[in-house]
Amino acid sequence: MEDKTIHSAPANLKSKVWKYFGFVKNDKGTLDKSAAVCKICRASIKYTGSTTNLALHSRRRHGIETELEGKSAEPPEASTARASSFFQSVLADNSTRSKAITEAIGYFICKDMRPYSVVDNVGFRQMMRILEPKYKLPSRQHFSEKCIPELYEKAKSDVSESLSTAERVALTTDAWTSRATHSYVTITVHYIFPDWSIKNHVLQTRVFSETHTGKNIGALLINACKEWKIENKNPALVTDNARNMITAAQEAEMTPHVTCIAHTINLASQKAFQVKDAARVLSRVRRILTFFHHSPKATDILRQNQQLLGLPSHKLIQDVCTRWNSSYDMLDRFLEQQPAVFASLMSREVRRGEDVNTLTEEDLAAVEAIAKLMEPVKVATTLLCEEDNPTLSMVAPVQAKLRKHFKPLNDELHIITEMKIKFLEDFNKRYQGLQDTLHVASALDPRFKMLSFIDDDRTRDQIYLDTLSEALTLHEKQTTEARQKESEKGPKQRNPSPGEDNPQNIDKKTADDGHLPKKMKALDQMFSDIVETSAPLRSYRELAKDEVWKYRNRDALPLDGNVFHWWRDQLDLPMLSSLAKIYLCIPATSVPSERVFSTAGDIVTAQRSLIKEEHVDQLIFLKKNLK
Repeated sequence: MEDKTIHSAPANLKSKVWKYFGFVKNDKGTLDKSAAVCKICRASIKYTGSTTNLALHSRRRHGIETELEGKSAEPPEASTARASSFFQSVLADNSTRSKAITEAIGYFICKDMRPYSVVDNVGFRQMMRILEPKYKLPSRQHFSEKCIPELYEKAKSDVSESLSTAERVALTTDAWTSRATHSYVTITVHYIFPDWSIKNHVLQTRVFSETHTGKNIGALLINACKEWKIENKNPALVTDNARNMITAAQEAEMTPHVTCIAHTINLASQKAFQVKDAARVLSRVRRILTFFHHSPKATDILRQNQQLLGLPSHKLIQDVCTRWNSSYDMLDRFLEQQPAVFASLMSREVRRGEDVNTLTEEDLAAVEAIAKLMEPVKVATTLLCEEDNPTLSMVAPVQAKLRKHFKPLNDELHIITEMKIKFLEDFNKRYQGLQDTLHVASALDPRFKMLSFIDDDRTRDQIYLDTLSEALTLHEKQTTEARQKESEKGPKQRNPSPGEDNPQNIDKKTADDGHLPKKMKALDQMFSDIVETSAPLRSYRELAKDEVWKYRNRDALPLDGNVFHWWRDQLDLPMLSSLAKIYLCIPATSVPSERVFSTAGDIVTAQRSLIKEEHVDQLIFLKKNLK
């Protein structure tokens, strides 16, 4: 009797399909491998060494997915060995993929201000092994000595090429000290691209071991202009109000030299806060806030009182004496939290109210009046610091606004009158000899072109006469330079096109055919008295007058409008457009160079205070200029 028992497949058949198939024995008692039998439905499937038919039967009849032919299982050891063999094939250092990864790591180091040693960190190396196992990570020396310098040279070339298109540049500069007590001077540049997009770059951050005299800084500025080939771009200079910077501008012969309006406001505001009564009130408020900063218990009670009184859960602000706006913020926050502060000081848990709170009713009135007085100054400072590109045109309107606001009144507190006088004494002595330049810049800003911050109509008309004169001077200069360039190239030889009437062709036609000259003569005799052969040429001055008239009669740009986009679209004002590029490329503040300090602080950290000076220059440059 034939045995119909389904026997499992031999152990050498590794496919998962044999979990559901087997063989029966033939008459001789051996397995019949010509057909596999399904263990579920006992169907007999022809078997020739391939498991494809068996897998299809399992899927179609029973809905079971099994491996197809060639997918026989292999032990994990074999898979691991094969993967290891595959990963050992590392990328060549000069391969496109390897170069791209290395450059990307360099970009990461520069943009995210990471130390070169990041490539030695265990976590970073593990991440790279997972992202690209075949990539061989270079050493930190490769990045510091080759990769980053190559990125620097490429970015420097791009900046130089862009600078060559500028009609004028403006520089800002300031000095700072690193954690390693090395003194550096940073120079930034600002200009308007031909398409009216504003550009700004950090040019260089160089160690400055000499004394910070105006002469030395002036020499540094001159060398920077030569290195970047912008000495012929009529560079303007924007700095703080330090005497050495004023001397440096004179040494470098950079005009105009504009002192930072934000720095000027800060100096004048500090003078106002130094008034005796104002300093006394500030000192008393500061004493209260210092107590809360040093007492966790008082701070906790303050938080509870804020909730009970429905006040915002804001922390009290301690001011920094060198920054007037921090003093304003301190007073403003104190007034906001005054009920909670006084309630906390008088609570039983604190019991320090009598010792700390020495403010009288007159003091509270003074605090409110001081905060109200300085609020417009805070708004102006915030505007100048938060504006993406605060231009020179903003200085005169800000001046006029603050002068009007600080004009003393008869019915105000004595402390406020004294603060106003001190503020104006310091504020009015700035920008002496530069007022005409500031007014022309404002006239060329379509937001302020009405010059409504100036009360006198005759003064406004005079400003536009000055603008007209400068536009003419600039146009004549540009025309002369263009002619000189053409003459240096030599006269152009041009072959007349076929049939073109040049003097030689007319003579030839006259000899060959007398009809054309006779026709020209007849037309001249007939219409010469009523038709002008050419319109009279208008002088440049008349054209410039027309431009100024058109400009003044156009609607002003809204305050939130883009000045540079507006000028880009004024194709019928070529003279004024060129002059606007000369003025509007000058920033109103030196904040751009000061912002580099925070970047430098993240680069020259305590962990790498010994970083080389040239690497500081390269990393700051790439942080600010890498596209």
